[in-house]
Amino acid sequence: MSRNRISLPRIYPIIDDSLVSIDRIEDASKAIIKGGAKIIQLRSKRFSSKEFLEAAQIIRKITKDTDAIFIVNDRVDISLMADADGVHLGQDDMPVTESRKLLGKDKIIGYSTHNLREASEAIRLPVDYISFGPIFPTKTKKDARTPKGLKGLAEIRKVIDIPIVAIGGITETNMIHVFQEGADSVAMISEILNSQDIIKKVRRLITIAKDLNKGSAQG
Repeated sequence: MSRNRISLPRIYPIIDDSLVSIDRIEDASKAIIKGGAKIIQLRSKRFSSKEFLEAAQIIRKITKDTDAIFIVNDRVDISLMADADGVHLGQDDMPVTESRKLLGKDKIIGYSTHNLREASEAIRLPVDYISFGPIFPTKTKKDARTPKGLKGLAEIRKVIDIPIVAIGGITETNMIHVFQEGADSVAMISEILNSQDIIKKVRRLITIAKDLNKGSAQG
């Protein structure tokens, strides 16, 4: 299976419209990037298509100016119109093979998985990374499934050789265990967006992740 060999940043911020209104998109995005993030995903379940595109274009400009990756959740059309770096697809979104035809071979495609069967099927698709979760209970996604726990992540890591983004209830205090069980990256939403100082929060998360990486390399 041909896929892009990408090295995902350890901290993967997601801007969700349940926590960030359209008029706060620019400020939130700038704060995340100023904190040192090298990737942002935009997820929307509430914005109109017009607002979604507007938000995507705002984030695209900010990320392009700083050479950060920009991923659009679900909407291949918005991703194309905003010239994003790729799209993140769920199990019920446009089929991956069709999305790849529209996006071309160079765009990034991420794919949500929630169990071993879905993850095993994903590696046969033209995806560049998978997300797996929820690892812990989460309030951000109303239709979130039963938490898979660290054990579930470890089981997936044993059989998946493409990058894994762990998602769901991950915080500054528990992310060390998530990395220890094999996650390449951790997606964070409320942990970042609900912090009083987004810049400092992102900066601290990146520092912790780097220190963990150094420790594992030395070990």
